[in-house]
Amino acid sequence: MEIAPGVHSLGQRRGGHVHAFLLDDGHGLTVIDTLFDTDGGRILSAINRLGHTPSDLKQIVLTHGHRSHLGGLAALKRRTGATVYAHEWEADIIAGERKAQPVTWRVVRPVRTWWPTYPFQLGVNLGFGKHPGCPIDRAVADGDAIGPLQVIHAPGHSPGHLAFYWPERRALFAGDAIVTWPTLAAGWPNFTLNATQHGASLRRLAGLDVSMVGVGHGEPIVRDAGERLQWLAHEV
Repeated sequence: MEIAPGVHSLGQRRGGHVHAFLLDDGHGLTVIDTLFDTDGGRILSAINRLGHTPSDLKQIVLTHGHRSHLGGLAALKRRTGATVYAHEWEADIIAGERKAQPVTWRVVRPVRTWWPTYPFQLGVNLGFGKHPGCPIDRAVADGDAIGPLQVIHAPGHSPGHLAFYWPERRALFAGDAIVTWPTLAAGWPNFTLNATQHGASLRRLAGLDVSMVGVGHGEPIVRDAGERLQWLAHEV
């Protein structure tokens, strides 16, 4: 589904209603995250529907090293040869050399957010459902650019968590800093490793000029995106 010019939202129920985003800036395709399935099929099908071939995917950019966002990475790398970008602090997790950092075992309020996501909380802590590892090609950090995207280091959910901003489209891709499933929230509280960093990251994101916000879990925010982003930052 095209949610802004050149911005296509791709989602699936597995992985906590996880979402990826396929971008077309006129110079090639970029995908942000790779969904839960390990075959990359949903993303490859979307590329085909847009009239492109797998080789037109030039860049795979990753918000962070959690299984739901890494499922199709290795398959897409094999099929497309695209350059893989992520923060260096997540690189060994993405390559399959280290487990993602454990999260709390506790019940975290609000319960309406905690309960639907508890299976993923268990999975991360117990190491279930590993993704096929794939080394990154280039480490990126705050202030870097990947095609039309500005890289924003937005830690809190994880140490190397990244967000991406496309100024010309006023489009923010917030990763798991923001979710809309099971409800609009500043991420899943049970997955926030550092609440202080997370709050600072949200306040920084809220200062951007946005007309849409793509999130890691749930449907993108396409109405009153700036106002909702500022409300979340204030609540945190």
